[in-house]
Amino acid sequence: MSSRLVGVGVGPGDPELVTVKGVNALRAADVVVVPVMDTGERGRAEATVLHHVGAEKVVRVVFALNERTDRARREAAWDAAGERVAGLLREHGSVAFATIGDPNVYSTFTYLAQTVGELVPGTVVETVPGITAMQDLAARSGAVLTEGTEPLTLVPVTAGAAVLKDALNGPGTVVAYKFGRQAAEVVEALRETGRLGDAVWGSALGLPEESVRAAAELDGAPLPYLSTLISPARREGGRGGKL
Repeated sequence: MSSRLVGVGVGPGDPELVTVKGVNALRAADVVVVPVMDTGERGRAEATVLHHVGAEKVVRVVFALNERTDRARREAAWDAAGERVAGLLREHGSVAFATIGDPNVYSTFTYLAQTVGELVPGTVVETVPGITAMQDLAARSGAVLTEGTEPLTLVPVTAGAAVLKDALNGPGTVVAYKFGRQAAEVVEALRETGRLGDAVWGSALGLPEESVRAAAELDGAPLPYLSTLISPARREGGRGGKL
């Protein structure tokens, strides 16, 4: 039988925001891999998984998730993680990989699946979608992501604040991920494009240290790396104005 690798989105942090299908996939797998930083601290994915499966089937695999500048070191960590998961597949046959958010949205699962596919030919790769941080922040803040014909643009601010500014100058709602270390640049981009007033940001969504605030309250000080921003579209014309 073919080995089976399933990427399971476990949401932004709140253990109640894992889908029924996601929980079933975690429980059906022989082992559940959770990514951890090389510092060894428990991440959101691991904490969420442990609400739904026993610790005895959870395997912690180190990824250089906190490495942003040394590409060689980061890729070496990915290769090592791929080798570890490939070994688990040869031994068990069915492995689930838990990732925060969705496995097809800025997830380390993408790189893992590519590596494992080369190491264990014939591996069947599947994904179970998960709730994203932008959906959770929209629900917690009351921000509406899209209406009618509005586009939605998702920007990782690790690509640079200029990319965010280009998006803010366009139509529709803009969501920014991973902007905590560039909070000052993000606030300035919102101010320059006239979109500071309605924007909201959030971090640690669904966790005890959760923070959801108006972007206008930001003072430019660094925020948690996994911060999320929503800048809603400019809406005129009343209800259904964009239909």
